[in-house]
Amino acid sequence: MKLKRFLLRYYPPGIILEYDKGGQLRTKSIDLLDLTPECVSYELLAEIRRSEPLITDSRADQVKQLIVRLQQKQRQQDHHRFCFMKELKAHILPLTNVAFDKSGSRFITGSYDRTCRVWDTASGRELHTLEGHRNVVYAITFNNPYGDKIATGSFDKTCKLWCAETGKCFHTFRGHMAEIVCLAFNPQSTLVATGSMDATAKLWDVETGDEVATLTGHTAEVLSLCFNTVGNQLVTARSDIVIVIVMCFNWDCSLIVTGSMDKTCKLWETGSGKCVATLVGHKEEVLDVCFDLSGQLIATASADGTARVFSANTHQCLMTLEGHDGEISKICFSPQGSRVLTASSDKTARLWDVQSGVCLQVLEGHTDEIFSCVFNYEGDTIITGSKDNTCRVWY
Repeated sequence: MKLKRFLLRYYPPGIILEYDKGGQLRTKSIDLLDLTPECVSYELLAEIRRSEPLITDSRADQVKQLIVRLQQKQRQQDHHRFCFMKELKAHILPLTNVAFDKSGSRFITGSYDRTCRVWDTASGRELHTLEGHRNVVYAITFNNPYGDKIATGSFDKTCKLWCAETGKCFHTFRGHMAEIVCLAFNPQSTLVATGSMDATAKLWDVETGDEVATLTGHTAEVLSLCFNTVGNQLVTARSDIVIVIVMCFNWDCSLIVTGSMDKTCKLWETGSGKCVATLVGHKEEVLDVCFDLSGQLIATASADGTARVFSANTHQCLMTLEGHDGEISKICFSPQGSRVLTASSDKTARLWDVQSGVCLQVLEGHTDEIFSCVFNYEGDTIITGSKDNTCRVWY
């Protein structure tokens, strides 16, 4: 193996090694999830070198400099206050979802009008209208980090794969017997997974458009699914007994968190499938849940109008975020992990400080429920999607 170059990853902190093995270019990542500005760089370098043979004497100083750059990024204070930039009247019928590409330069919207639209974030200009579905376009995503393909899942029981640059439809994936309500690309962007109200999930080949596998075993709808960060595992959530509404992996794929209609979240060990903790405190169903990128914190959103931040290590509730006047349907951490963003039926989104639990900003202007909110990769742009048929861009 011969090391070719390093790539720096700020969120979560890590160093990507690009190397040659047998004439093929490959990559591996050194995840520095516990990195803080206080870490001693040369001690961390020594620890990395003990476990990674590609880091030779000649490369050691370069790695140390990359560690220092990551720490400098962490020291940057996050005092950004978001200002309303523009409102996009995206569709003639209600929106279903909003998603950024990795760079944040483009985003997509799905709608009951049977289309998905591609937008330029900076100008608000519509780049493409993806037409062809015969019913609601419900689930949408880019194949991040590449951002050159888009997948759309519809109530017409099909999934379509599109070119993000031209708007051309590459494939239509047919085989589900009921509505498609969730989908995801694997990290390598070679597969698309779809989940359906027909109680199955399917895997599709991005290159050929062929069905690779049908995943059975559920007795009710597959409501959500996600790949781990390696791409060798797919987890699906069902509504068989206690309805699991949402779920996600932590970055290193060791844990899965699920949110349920039973008002709790559960933390699961990926390897054994064992439930290691039940996170309680909400008074109504949990509608969304997520890890921060480091995997240290878990945020939950509930129909009781509150959000909570838990420690992934101690399972204790660290903060209760109170202030919304309606249910909170969406929650996410900023890439830096210092802020939490919530979207509510009270027509507002709120930005919270993770350490203090203080509401830093209320994003107002929508005239109906906000069902989606998302940061871009750098954490300096927010998009909110509402049932008022508009998206708002905040810088």
